[in-house]
Amino acid sequence: MPPLILDNPMGGEAMQVDLDDVDDLFGDGAPLALPPRPPSKRLRQRLDDLRSRGSCQGIAWSKAGTIASIASDGRQLQLRYIRSETKDTSFALSEPTSVSPWGTLPAGPLVHLAWGPCNSELAVIDAVGRVIIMNFNANLNRPMLLRNWNHDPTDDLHAIVGTYWLHNHPQPHSRVPNTPPYTPSYAPAIRNPANNHYNFAMTPVISTGPWHPHPNKSAFICVTTNGTLKLFYTQSTGQIQETTLDLENITLRDDLVTHASICSDKTKTLLIAMATASKQLRIVQVGVNWGIPKPDGSQAGGNMLNPVLTKRHVAVTNWFQPGTADSHFDASMSKITHIEMLPSVPTSGAMKDWCPVVVLTVRSFVSEPNSPYTQGVQSIIDRWEFLSDQHQKVPSAFEQLAAKRNGDRPAFPNGSRLKKLEPVVTHKIILGVQQVNFGKVLCFTYHDGSVEYRDRFSMDELYREPAFDRIHNVLEAGFSQSGDPTGLQTAFSPSNFSMVQICEDGQVKWRSIDYTLADLESITNVQVSALVASFSISAAQATTHGANIDDILAVARQFVSKDGFAIEWAKNIVSIMKIAVDYTEDAPHDHLIKNSVLQMCLSIINYLGWRGDSQPRQAWGKLSMLALNLRNIVIMITLSSNTININKSTMTPLDEPDVVNALAGCVKWSTDLLCWLCDSLFCLFSDAEFMKLIKQPQLNQLTQYLHSKNQIALHLILCSATRGLLSAVCRRITLLDSFSTRAISWYENREKKSPNATQANSSHQALYAAYQRIRLYTSSSLIKADEFDKLLTSLGADIRSAYNTSLRAASNHAQQNSNAPKPDISQEAIARGRQHYELQMLLLQAPPASFAAVIDKFFNKDIKEFRQHSEVAKLYFADYSILEVIDGPRTLEKRKREGIRVDLFKRIEISRKDSAGSAKSQLPWRVCARCGSVMEDLSVVIGNKQPGLAFLLRQQLMCCCGGRMALLPQEEGTQA
Repeated sequence: MPPLILDNPMGGEAMQVDLDDVDDLFGDGAPLALPPRPPSKRLRQRLDDLRSRGSCQGIAWSKAGTIASIASDGRQLQLRYIRSETKDTSFALSEPTSVSPWGTLPAGPLVHLAWGPCNSELAVIDAVGRVIIMNFNANLNRPMLLRNWNHDPTDDLHAIVGTYWLHNHPQPHSRVPNTPPYTPSYAPAIRNPANNHYNFAMTPVISTGPWHPHPNKSAFICVTTNGTLKLFYTQSTGQIQETTLDLENITLRDDLVTHASICSDKTKTLLIAMATASKQLRIVQVGVNWGIPKPDGSQAGGNMLNPVLTKRHVAVTNWFQPGTADSHFDASMSKITHIEMLPSVPTSGAMKDWCPVVVLTVRSFVSEPNSPYTQGVQSIIDRWEFLSDQHQKVPSAFEQLAAKRNGDRPAFPNGSRLKKLEPVVTHKIILGVQQVNFGKVLCFTYHDGSVEYRDRFSMDELYREPAFDRIHNVLEAGFSQSGDPTGLQTAFSPSNFSMVQICEDGQVKWRSIDYTLADLESITNVQVSALVASFSISAAQATTHGANIDDILAVARQFVSKDGFAIEWAKNIVSIMKIAVDYTEDAPHDHLIKNSVLQMCLSIINYLGWRGDSQPRQAWGKLSMLALNLRNIVIMITLSSNTININKSTMTPLDEPDVVNALAGCVKWSTDLLCWLCDSLFCLFSDAEFMKLIKQPQLNQLTQYLHSKNQIALHLILCSATRGLLSAVCRRITLLDSFSTRAISWYENREKKSPNATQANSSHQALYAAYQRIRLYTSSSLIKADEFDKLLTSLGADIRSAYNTSLRAASNHAQQNSNAPKPDISQEAIARGRQHYELQMLLLQAPPASFAAVIDKFFNKDIKEFRQHSEVAKLYFADYSILEVIDGPRTLEKRKREGIRVDLFKRIEISRKDSAGSAKSQLPWRVCARCGSVMEDLSVVIGNKQPGLAFLLRQQLMCCCGGRMALLPQEEGTQA
């Protein structure tokens, strides 16, 4: 410690006082330490809330990305989400949107929020246990009311002390039809020290019921303070209904339930742990019979549900057993703050051995402000194993008596008991408990903002140090996680990459995990590989659960500048999830369009390649953006030609003018893309350096040259996935052109037969005009879709031939140099080779060497002939601004200055700035929280008069990139 310089009061020189030994003034040699900050009044109030009721979670984060929180006054619900900023693509917490569809709250404030596992359903509960259920399918920040609480009782005995949503109904696995339903787990990632690459193995985690019998539906279960279980379920008609079951016959105040927790069991029943005011811990098993004909209830179809609940009391014990761990025997230690039911999980890969269910409770101690004891804090974690199939022992005298009467020994039913485990004591206040990693890991949040992960079996702390050899969690790759020290309530994101907190000042704050292992500039290749592996298993797991990955992307953004990070991440995800990227043989394109996991992979590349609206995109990000938009347009045109049932009648969306006008915008966007693509290919044809490079046997230098030009046209047509999307959109354009020709002919013939008919029906006039727009765009396009599709078909045939020749030759060569038996060359080996090369081209890497002859023929023959029949000059000077692929400085500045955006649905330019002169931008906007794409909110104007448009909009609930949409405030429209 440096010496302290003091002024000399005698006027001499200043005195130096050495403080090195001040700590040892009393001879203890211990350094002085500041006392911990005493618990605040708000923290004590939060603990009182946790002790008085089991359900008081005021903030929750949905799988889709909506962050719901109860306002400080307890009367409003505030909705937030994290969204990417278009100026630099960083994520930030949105401004709150307040909703209160309940009007007044005469029975007390809102106290608890619980998100469902599917369909973005939120249960909102008030102080007396009334339940409102809302749906957030369409927008992150605008709910639709599914159930109101007008008929719920306003009685304190109905206050809710525990909640639970049933799991998603598992989908059968076609690869192994006889296996039980499971959810894949992709951790750990195991490092190969030889090459620093990671290997991933999928481990199945058995799904336990019961489930809602309808696919993609769940059911909300809650326990009230008077021991009643309520089941809220969606009927086959879509209406939410309720059924109840009395778990306890409560007649005394001491029998009231204060806290409850529910979990699913491997027996396809529910296990409910209830803590009572008399300090008892009771376990009840509840069965659910949905009352449908099929015995397993897997597919209910249109059958009406009539659920019947049954119960069985299985165990009871006393949860308060004072011991040496209790401090000062304070009265607060005899009150529970949390209770968790940890489900049984497999302990072996064969799924034969399962660990028992565990009941966990938390008790916290905080000394009073004027207490004579040390101002300390403490939390005690008590655990009980629920041991079933314990044979009940009967005294021998009763056995002998029964044997004399009946001639043999009686058979008694198996029983269950609760086995107390050693408690865990921590000198912090536990404010939250959450299960992660399929119930194998527990996450604790503390009053000082710290976060701790513990193994559910040993209660040892996890993820404290980097562990590159076996990565189970992103924290083992060099991250740390902590919250605000003033946080009172915490909700984690579905991926656990970030958290939101309600702090003591009432503010809601968002915090992501922090990379603390090294500075970003000094990260080594070993550390980058660990980062890629951890992000890969996290994104794959979130996608499997149908969870949002935006906060994963938010953390990953800082590592984009590292060589190979984005590309290797995409490759790992394709490998882990076995995503098909080879569509060389997929002529109908159905599998390509339905590949939603490939959409997720493209979405990651699209976001990481986006650098903001004022910066040009990375080339691989631009290719992904075009692929995602093409897929979206193909889906939209396909759905518009479907027949839908409306009020016992049928119709097609193509009968509505607004639908056809939207499709006209899609046609214009698609034909512009074909023109831009041809212009790019023609420019390459005129580039002497490019034409010289295609003659080389290896294509690495060619790829580097294309990267230097930020050119993606060649990869767009060489890669089978993007080539398939281009071919699919060409055929949809041809189909719409045929529809429009027939429709125009029908209206013109109808007008000739009855001249006044069309004029009398304005809707017919609008539809006629809309089809004329489509016809105008297809006929005036500089590149015809059917002709370009023929060019793609010819190229695809050459590529298939090159693959078959080169891969068969490589297989023959490998077998000739091997002493192993020589089996017949299978198509599977060729498919694996194609998958490898197709993934490389999708990520803008070099095509295989066998493509050199294909590319040479394509440019020197096919493109040369195609160019002779095209208007090259007009293509070169055409306006391609609607594609948003031209990202020169002047173009970007113009778009930013005028506030021009392209509507995701109608594919027209919209703006809220007066300078753009657009009158149709007065509607509210919906914005993608991930990529920033926008579209007008047409739901406010269509009503029930346009069922076809409503049908298409229901398919547009998410952005083409897979991100969720939210309503954009009017004042932010010019900055979106």
